[in-house]
Amino acid sequence: MRSFTLFLSLFILISISSCGEATKKEEKETSEESVENENSAQQKKKVILFFGDSLTAGYGLEQGEGFPEILQEKIDSLGLSYQVVNAGLSGETSAGGKNRIDWVLKQNVDVFVLELGANDGLRGIPLEETRNNLQQIIDFVREQNPDIEIILAGMQIPPNMGQDYTSEFKAIFPELAKKNEVHLIKFLLEDVAGNPDLNQQDGIHPTVEGQEIVADNVWEVLKDVLQNKKDTQM
Repeated sequence: MRSFTLFLSLFILISISSCGEATKKEEKETSEESVENENSAQQKKKVILFFGDSLTAGYGLEQGEGFPEILQEKIDSLGLSYQVVNAGLSGETSAGGKNRIDWVLKQNVDVFVLELGANDGLRGIPLEETRNNLQQIIDFVREQNPDIEIILAGMQIPPNMGQDYTSEFKAIFPELAKKNEVHLIKFLLEDVAGNPDLNQQDGIHPTVEGQEIVADNVWEVLKDVLQNKKDTQM
């Protein structure tokens, strides 16, 4: 009887141990499957790439306070499967953008937002040079992905360089948008430029509040682009 009791105890102990190991194995497999599903979901997210200068980079602000990051929050709140990539670089000119576009586009991009030219205008770079650089960037992006949606951010500058230069600079963006059939944000800094309450001390770069308005300006165009892409996939 004593031997039987000991045998029964050992049998129960072994059974419990086996169940424990099976449970751990099952939990591990479930965890691994969850991670794989999460990674897969991340990979399935479409990419919106913001390619620009200090305005895109969020100069003078904390990380996450720039308009691309604000737009990511809006996109997430709407349950849209898009990942925002901020490829802004302070001080960037159209020539600099043309030189680095090849390695920036090594990832898959579905929507490309081009925000360059302001530094060209402030430095008085010849207008034809700015125009050609922006055109070459657009051409390169389309060559890499003919189905990509391109949004061009229109820019304006103060009349420091003279009225003719200022007017012709402003005209570059709608002309390029029409020629290339890309989406246009008429003026990225609409309702922000020139307002000291919405700009940092340099009078050029938006504050956090200013970035919120810039995000709204971009969203006015971006939301339709995302909706159109959604409709074409249904």
